[in-house]
Amino acid sequence: MNWLSFIPAVILAITLAWLGWRYFVLRRSLKRYEAMLHAVADAEKTVSDLPEDLPALEEFSNTVKTLALALSVRTSVVEAERARLAAVLERMTDGVLIADSEGRIQFANPAAERLFETGQAVGRRVVEVLRQYQLVEAWQRSRETGEAQEESVEIPARRRFLQLVVLPDRQTGGSLLVVQDLTRVRRLETVRRDFISNVSHELRTPLASLKALTETLRDGALEDPKAASRFLGRIETEVDALTQMATEVLELSRIESGQVPLELKAVPAASLLISAAERMRAQAERAGLALRMGADQDMTEVRADPPRLEQVLVNLIHNAVKFTRPGGQVVLAAQAESDFVRFSVSDTGAGIPAEELERIFERFYKADRARSGGGTGLGLSISRHLVEAHGGRIWAESTEGQGSTFYFTIPIALSKP
Repeated sequence: MNWLSFIPAVILAITLAWLGWRYFVLRRSLKRYEAMLHAVADAEKTVSDLPEDLPALEEFSNTVKTLALALSVRTSVVEAERARLAAVLERMTDGVLIADSEGRIQFANPAAERLFETGQAVGRRVVEVLRQYQLVEAWQRSRETGEAQEESVEIPARRRFLQLVVLPDRQTGGSLLVVQDLTRVRRLETVRRDFISNVSHELRTPLASLKALTETLRDGALEDPKAASRFLGRIETEVDALTQMATEVLELSRIESGQVPLELKAVPAASLLISAAERMRAQAERAGLALRMGADQDMTEVRADPPRLEQVLVNLIHNAVKFTRPGGQVVLAAQAESDFVRFSVSDTGAGIPAEELERIFERFYKADRARSGGGTGLGLSISRHLVEAHGGRIWAESTEGQGSTFYFTIPIALSKP
């Protein structure tokens, strides 16, 4: 036989051998690569550990690693965004709830759990968390119509005013519920309305009186010296009242804007009580009241601006005298506690209704116009700002028909100047 006839067989054998070797190498590379991918998936390895230029799989391995690195970068970006969003939701004052298509809460931020006082809200039904039927109906309307809904509700038992906004997710059938606590906003609106009403009332009375007095004088009373003198005296009184109101409004505005700097120094608490009592003693005696004081002469010193703190005490004593009948008493006291001194002014007067106690420190607010008589209604507001400027707080306790006690605290002086 001719040896040339063996050439095709040799070529075939070599080809099969080469293919077998390539298959073996490829299979081994795939096994190694598969094991490495499993390790990356199980977080035992990182994407950077994936091999490049893998024998027989160079292009494939390089492409996979490029895609994996790109996916890793995108995942990192998504995680960073998720972390930022979670931080924002954690710190939001508005409540945020996310419910699925079955009406079960999947997410609730801390503000939502505080507003509804439900504790752990995740996993519970929307109806259980909202509880107020107006809010539940708004959520149900949103599910039925597929449109955003808004509802407000007042909760008298908790003295809160809540607003709910429901945004439906048309793709999943779920809902995003945002709850806002508008209690403070509503209270400020009430304060603003009352402020305007009170200012109008306070101005209308003296202005109407002045107009009547001047018309009376013009109509002939000016010809009667005695009547003219009496009317002029009343005009002077009304003008003084308006001047006092303007002065106190300006002073309150300056205090609120921080334009009244305090000159703080160590002052004996008892000396403040004594000074205020001496200023008001004559007025108390004219009203037929006993003005008493209870404080140790060597009591702890407070860090205060003496004229301003004395102004607070005078305002409180003046109110106590005005609303206490003859034969009653006004008691000033001071008691040292851990890091402050608690001052108090008590009276045996008419007292203040419980529902009015939270508002008596508002500008122009008067608890009972029928018995308020004179005054601008600014004294307690000025006192509150001055006490808070000292780093203390002021409040009142009262029982109608039995009298009232006003308290305020002032930090102690750690060392003398």
